[in-house]
Amino acid sequence: MSTAPGKFGWYELMTTDTAAAGPFYASVVGWTTQDVGMPGMPYTTFNIGAAGMAGMMTLPAEAAAMGQPPSWIGYIHVPDTDAYVEKVVAAGGAIHKPAADVPGMLRFAVVADPQGAAFVLFTANPAMPSPPKPAPGSPGTIGWHELMASDGATAFEFYSTLFGWTEGPVHDMGSHGPYLIFEEDGVQSGGIMTKMPFMPVPFWAYYFNVDSIAAAVERLKAGGGTVVNGPMQVPGGQWIVQAIDPQGAHFALVSYTE
Repeated sequence: MSTAPGKFGWYELMTTDTAAAGPFYASVVGWTTQDVGMPGMPYTTFNIGAAGMAGMMTLPAEAAAMGQPPSWIGYIHVPDTDAYVEKVVAAGGAIHKPAADVPGMLRFAVVADPQGAAFVLFTANPAMPSPPKPAPGSPGTIGWHELMASDGATAFEFYSTLFGWTEGPVHDMGSHGPYLIFEEDGVQSGGIMTKMPFMPVPFWAYYFNVDSIAAAVERLKAGGGTVVNGPMQVPGGQWIVQAIDPQGAHFALVSYTE
């Protein structure tokens, strides 16, 4: 899980049925699954070869009882989790889960930006094995990060101040407002925009690279998922689709191949 500071380095699905969600994503995205849990702490990784791309665990009963739906969350690497928790709070964000250790692996905290979108801060143990990952853009890798914010401009200011992200191209989305591309070390990594009025809360969405959008959509539907937007082609030539998995978690797919 070696990742440069300020970059997304891990993704996690909290779901109500891991036994069903594992085969679904394995089919749609092309991942394999591996049980890496410890006693009392079941955990599954989604892999490409020996490299972990993401993880999955059961949504805690107390969270479900409070109305939290199944969802994906992204981990952003920082050099000192505790120090960055303080920075988030000082900037108006919130703590959902205080900093804690996963022995031998990482220290992490679940936080939210000032507009309520959740993400995880983490500091990896440098001694933890980290098999080489596939080249960016390969099927199974994470291709894009997208924040639907209450106010896109102020959300970008929060993240750029915290992590050093820089502003890339801005696309005019007409009545939907500007779509701001953010860059990590000069590489385009995702987009931020003001959410549509029908979206109840701000949230991060993660796009998984697939071999072909059309083929992946067929696998998605066959597995019980639902397409909510697309397929559609976006600037740059890629094809995307936004969807809901059978347990209700939002996710998205991206490919250069229709």
